[in-house]
Amino acid sequence: MGFLWRQPYLLLVLTTLFWSGNFVLGRAVHDAVPPVALAFWRWAGGFLIVLPFAWPHLARDIAVVRRHLPLVLLLSALGVASFNTLVYLGLGRTTAINGLLIQSFMPLAIIAASLMLFGERINRWQAIGLALSLAGIVAIVARGELATLAALDVNAGDLLIVLAILAYALYTALLRRRPTMHPLSFLAVTFGLGALMLVPLYGWEHVAVRQLAGNPTTFAAIAYVALFPSVLAYLCYNRGVELIGANRAGQFVHLMPVFGSLMAVAFLGESFRLFHAIGIALIFAGILVAARRG
Repeated sequence: MGFLWRQPYLLLVLTTLFWSGNFVLGRAVHDAVPPVALAFWRWAGGFLIVLPFAWPHLARDIAVVRRHLPLVLLLSALGVASFNTLVYLGLGRTTAINGLLIQSFMPLAIIAASLMLFGERINRWQAIGLALSLAGIVAIVARGELATLAALDVNAGDLLIVLAILAYALYTALLRRRPTMHPLSFLAVTFGLGALMLVPLYGWEHVAVRQLAGNPTTFAAIAYVALFPSVLAYLCYNRGVELIGANRAGQFVHLMPVFGSLMAVAFLGESFRLFHAIGIALIFAGILVAARRG
């Protein structure tokens, strides 16, 4: 664990792997699991998983949380309560290709948030790397056909995912201001607060829209999203941002369409084609170029 904790690039690759699974699963179980319920139980489950490990540190860190409560509440709202709720809602109203294309602009949103909040600019290597990665994203989501991009329709689901990206970009930029506390304490507090923020919306969905069915599909989906894209991914992502900064860490979000394509081949029986290989090569080239310090 000590070795892994010092490897930002490996941590961020694992983050995007887990988040890609979350994206695929969120789309797959939308008809079976209501979106707000999935988001609520994701964070409530993540909180219960991390709490036993965080408990020894919380007693020491609770005073820090009180001193920085407005910032902790803001981070919980942006990175926990808002982001995935909006993504799950959006996935029920838009196509996978639209969602992947929109999510590919998260690094740009992170750069804009860092510039707006802290005046942080990118160097030429980051700009070149970003352009290469975006070219790879376009190659994958357009399936090698530019006409595919022209046929994309903007709808309510697209707008919800855009809002999700803006929320997470602000969360990522603000991580540099997070209180000095143990990573497990930070996860437990933000997961718990984020889940509490979702209680009113979850209650409304449960009463007015539809209820969560207790079946193996539901339990498996909640178990996955609570552990992998929540506890493990957030530990990896927060540490990666801490080590290399928000702008460079944001480049790794471009790996999501790569992992998403591979998962589609492995689990959904889709074929791997030349445009996938070209897109993946461009994305990896972009990340390697952007990793240069200039």
